[in-house]
Amino acid sequence: MADLKERLLPPKPASALNLRDLSYRPSASGRQPFHGVDVSGLKKRGQGLRSWIRVDASGNSQVIEVDKFTMMRRCDLPARDLRLLDPLFVYPSTILGREKAIVVNLEQIRCIITADEVLLLNSLDNYVLQYVVELQRRLQAAGVGEVWQPEGGDSNRRRGGRNFDSMFANSSPDYLPFEFRALEVALEAACTFLDSQAAELEIEAYPLLDELTSKISTLNLERVRRLKSRLVALTRRVQKVRDEIEQLMDDDGDMAEMYLTEKKSRMESSFYGDQSLAGYRSNDPALSFSAPVSPVSSPPESRKLEKSLSIARSRHESVRSSESQTESIEELEMLLEAYFVVIDSTLNKLTSLKEYIDDTEDFINIQLDNVRNQLIQFELILTTATFVVAIFGVVAGIFGMNFTVPLFDDPNAFKWVLIITGASGAFLFCAFLCFFKYKRLMPL
Repeated sequence: MADLKERLLPPKPASALNLRDLSYRPSASGRQPFHGVDVSGLKKRGQGLRSWIRVDASGNSQVIEVDKFTMMRRCDLPARDLRLLDPLFVYPSTILGREKAIVVNLEQIRCIITADEVLLLNSLDNYVLQYVVELQRRLQAAGVGEVWQPEGGDSNRRRGGRNFDSMFANSSPDYLPFEFRALEVALEAACTFLDSQAAELEIEAYPLLDELTSKISTLNLERVRRLKSRLVALTRRVQKVRDEIEQLMDDDGDMAEMYLTEKKSRMESSFYGDQSLAGYRSNDPALSFSAPVSPVSSPPESRKLEKSLSIARSRHESVRSSESQTESIEELEMLLEAYFVVIDSTLNKLTSLKEYIDDTEDFINIQLDNVRNQLIQFELILTTATFVVAIFGVVAGIFGMNFTVPLFDDPNAFKWVLIITGASGAFLFCAFLCFFKYKRLMPL
């Protein structure tokens, strides 16, 4: 991986090497310049050179440095499409079909696909390197080109237990054009990355939720809250990829626009056809461009031949383009449908996990409600018992007054007062319990 990173790293600019010399160089006015600021290297945002990885149709790759405007002219793209590839901005997953290129922004894979090459922003991300390696492996012929191999041949991802190369075991069909093969590898990389994150989230979520149901604590609740936040963010990303693929499948015009090889061959054939017709006109002595030709003096056979050739060529091109467009739409639709099933399966996993989390939250709320109800019942019983005990206080307060009563002279009076008061309190307590049972305020 070290030599691969050295190949991908752009060369250090001269302004960075001479930064210390410039900081200590006196100015013409005798003032000291600002230390640590390379004024000569300042450029407008978006106009500097950027390092790109270029992979051609033969599987050969190289690192090039191109500025933004050159890339716009090279791929015939507006500036807003290149902003989708800028790593400084965060945009949702997008697949755009343009006249001469396909702009792909799928998770870590941000590239421009043309009919002859794939251009990726140079990055040391593991998935970008694996995308380049897999694309080279599928494109290059036996013994042609150079495939980048990381050190030790370890192509496992940083997260997740699946192998990236195992997901790419089946190569692209031979009948697919270059841009569809590159798009297929990008879709596989994005679907694999999202599926690995979903699997990792499932492995972490289910034991944590089971632990929370058995023991409700603040720590477990905080862990579940963080897990749910990650789940919502991942579900949003997967849903965006799924919606983007579904939107492409529903629009035949967008799918036809993405068939770059066919459009390129059609333009070349039309260009060569116009050149051959121009050569035919220049070689025909009866047709001269130096002077106007009268329609009366023109030979009708040459004009009829030219008209018939033009009509036949236009009909042939229209029939061929319509047939090839239908076939290309079917090929691309089948390709998108395959990965739509994969990403939809990942979304179903996340949906099932979210439903499991919601069920766990409902179960915890039911448990908490049950505990709360038990506390309310205990408080009700305690309040009733306090009311019954208060009766003894009332009796004691009455007999504690300073007045003469004949009952005080009876030696058994104290015993009978306790018995009658206790029986009355027990009767009142049982009466309250029966009332609560009758009103179904508490199960007894």
